[in-house]
Amino acid sequence: MPKHGKRYKALVGKVDRDKQYTIDEAAALVKEIATAKFDETVEVHFRLGIDPRKSDQNVRGTVALPHGTGRTVRVAVITKGENVQAAEAAGADVVGSEDLIERIAGGFMDFDAVVATPDMMAQIGQKLARLLGPRGLLPNPKSGTVGPDVSGMVKGLKAGRIEFRNDKTGVVHAPIGKASFDAGNLSANFGALLSALEAAKPGSAKGTFLRSAYLTTTMGPSIPLTLSSGAQA
Repeated sequence: MPKHGKRYKALVGKVDRDKQYTIDEAAALVKEIATAKFDETVEVHFRLGIDPRKSDQNVRGTVALPHGTGRTVRVAVITKGENVQAAEAAGADVVGSEDLIERIAGGFMDFDAVVATPDMMAQIGQKLARLLGPRGLLPNPKSGTVGPDVSGMVKGLKAGRIEFRNDKTGVVHAPIGKASFDAGNLSANFGALLSALEAAKPGSAKGTFLRSAYLTTTMGPSIPLTLSSGAQA
């Protein structure tokens, strides 16, 4: 949406830039400003009090959103043996071992997440790291996508478990649902993400950890949020 368009300016006018909204207020306001012809994604952007240049201050984790993300997640599982059937039973969209690694290396990318068992990681690292890494799809224990429990990992992703991590500017961007969600469900998802983010605070980070937060939709303006006292260092 063009930032100078009349429609966008009208939406901006609905947001008081001098006010910090509670998440309940912001979630309700989303229902007014999400006027696109599709179901817009609702995201939260947190600016953190960290130095992203220091590896011990980077923030990364996962959280299961109680009401999901509202999107269908296509999961690819790289495993072998009895785990193949377990992955399929859990709802994985594509499952394989060396054959799937070769398909992905050849250009197959019809998935949103990749899960793997530890016994496949050496081959994945050798053949797919440069392909999946830049896309944020390389399986990693910290993101809950490497482990022996393929069923649990697949079900978690399908149910709405998301990964969060700061970018190079120290900002975390994460989806918490769709504009069609009930405002209370958006608030609950936000609460789960906030708690997980606070729990992931690096011990070396000093001062205020959560400096600011904004709620936004795909095509709408950002809404400044107030953060609870628990968000402080």
